[in-house]
Amino acid sequence: MEKPKHHILVCASFRPSGEPKGKCHRKNSMDFLPYIENEIIDRGLEGVIVSSTCCLKLCDEGPILVIYPENIWYGNVTSEDAIDEILDALEDGGIAKEYLLSDSTCEA
Repeated sequence: MEKPKHHILVCASFRPSGEPKGKCHRKNSMDFLPYIENEIIDRGLEGVIVSSTCCLKLCDEGPILVIYPENIWYGNVTSEDAIDEILDALEDGGIAKEYLLSDSTCEA
């Protein structure tokens, strides 16, 4: 397998104990994984993979979605429409500014 061009991380709010507690999980972030996977296939996006993560520590901004290697952090991703805008931006090499978290928001 070749190294992916883009890696999309979706916060699943899991804590070290394995229990989902944060806002991303409560806002159904895990339900977006199949939608994102299907959109990647439907759009013919090659070299893009999706993974869920432990808590990304930005609960007030959740659900959180991160795209690497660009290190673009998106917050308040609460709908398929939001995901579509983010994937449109990824396809175009841009940023979905409506959901973009600033550097000061992402400081832990």
